[in-house]
Amino acid sequence: MSRPLLAVVGATLMSASLLSACGSDASGTDGDAGPAQPGGTLRYGLSQAPTCSDPTQGGSNQTIYVTRQVVDSLTDQNPETGEITPWLAQSWDISPDAKSFTFHLKDGVTFSDGTPVTADSVKKNFDAIIALGAAKAALAGSYLSGYTGTTVVDPLTAQVDFSSPNAQFLQATSTSQLGLQADATVAKTAEERCTGTNIGSGPFTYADWQQDRSVSLAKRVGYNWSSPVFSHTGDAYLDRIDFTVIPESGVRTGSLASDQLDAVSDALPQDAPQIEAAGGQILTTPNPGVTFGFQPNVTRGVLTDPAVRQAIIPAINRQELIDTVLNSDFKVATSALAANTPGYKDLSSDVTFDQEKAKSILDAAGWVEGSDGIREKDGQKLSFTLTFSAVFAGNQAILELVQQQLKAVGIDLKLGLVSTPEFTALQGSGDYDAVYYNATRADGDILRTSFGLTGRNLNHRGPIPALDDALTGQLAATDKAQRDALLATAQEQIISNGLWLPTVELSQVIGAATHTQDVKFDASARLAFYDTWISGN
Repeated sequence: MSRPLLAVVGATLMSASLLSACGSDASGTDGDAGPAQPGGTLRYGLSQAPTCSDPTQGGSNQTIYVTRQVVDSLTDQNPETGEITPWLAQSWDISPDAKSFTFHLKDGVTFSDGTPVTADSVKKNFDAIIALGAAKAALAGSYLSGYTGTTVVDPLTAQVDFSSPNAQFLQATSTSQLGLQADATVAKTAEERCTGTNIGSGPFTYADWQQDRSVSLAKRVGYNWSSPVFSHTGDAYLDRIDFTVIPESGVRTGSLASDQLDAVSDALPQDAPQIEAAGGQILTTPNPGVTFGFQPNVTRGVLTDPAVRQAIIPAINRQELIDTVLNSDFKVATSALAANTPGYKDLSSDVTFDQEKAKSILDAAGWVEGSDGIREKDGQKLSFTLTFSAVFAGNQAILELVQQQLKAVGIDLKLGLVSTPEFTALQGSGDYDAVYYNATRADGDILRTSFGLTGRNLNHRGPIPALDDALTGQLAATDKAQRDALLATAQEQIISNGLWLPTVELSQVIGAATHTQDVKFDASARLAFYDTWISGN
């Protein structure tokens, strides 16, 4: 049966920031299934197509569900304690100023093409990320902020250096974006790396890649260097994983209930009764990182007015979103960070529903209600478009309700649903009023990635010294209390400046058949199938 993750506190640089969460990780739906059985194929229904087969370029949950199985990382992160553990690196040393990280690699590890995993592999992978650039590898590039190079000390020792302190980097080495790939993959162009030919050292390999339709992974025979986070060693139990893209929630649920699939993504509240009636189970865990919310382009349209941005925060009834569209597996957002993220600051007194406060802010700023109920100022309607994708199956229903809530205070919210590739392109171009998304990472540094001037800066803002100093300072803070204080300041600045208008915290909600055992979430709430097995196959 599923079991709750343990809440934890405290951290050191050597173990990175600790993660606390509530939810469930491994889950076998049949408590009498017995010991794990090798063999069989897991048939998995994705709610959205993976964008790219390259872990370095992947960002969405559905993409990482696939790419995580193919690559190993230098380190791993324990989802129950947040501790950073060995994986491809058996140990590491960190300089006192957090500018230099030396990794001592395990001997005998190979990529699936038979070539060894060496210190030179680390260098080539990290150099290639820098070469890809922020447009192609936004998250991976942000983890390597200030990267000056990797020195191959000896075949199994790599020293990674930065021009300034980078305290978040050890945790970053546990992510799939910094997973290592073979020279043959690293040498390819960004586009070639998205076609399902990637070679990693992970427990599965790509067997087939059909863009926007399906992906098949095959077990790698001879795999024997899993991290201690997993519950077994040696080969994966599953022979194969077949991912099928099924955007319609009802179709995914029906396929699971009729034994055409073994597990599915984004099991919405209305899906649970059908899944459970068929003997299946709902597995859930909250996502750490940036909550779902609006990120306004502060240089464009009505959202250039700080009062408009500030009024939107109390105009949103987040509990109504949970009660109407979602369920108790989800939580209201109370900051820019989700509550289980290291460095989270509770700003619920600022991020709360107060319709009269929203109206008062708009009144004071000169936005007057028109005959149609929508406010106006200097001949301009209080109207803007929020661009979003269906990266989470509940997004449209959530935003349609928010649309009604904002209309009640005189704001005309228009919804712009686009495909994930279109959404990514729009973010890069800056051609939007506001974008709606979340960003998952089990480290508060995700704020720098999302809001920093040298990060994605989707607000297109200028300098805000208090925010910029906090985002830069937390990179140099090796003391947890000091780092948490800086991250708290950053969250306060982000909310007070209206740079993030939070709605809800995302949770991963997976439907699993009765015979699907040990589906596990990693520390960033992404699925890991190394321990998964099928009973009675």
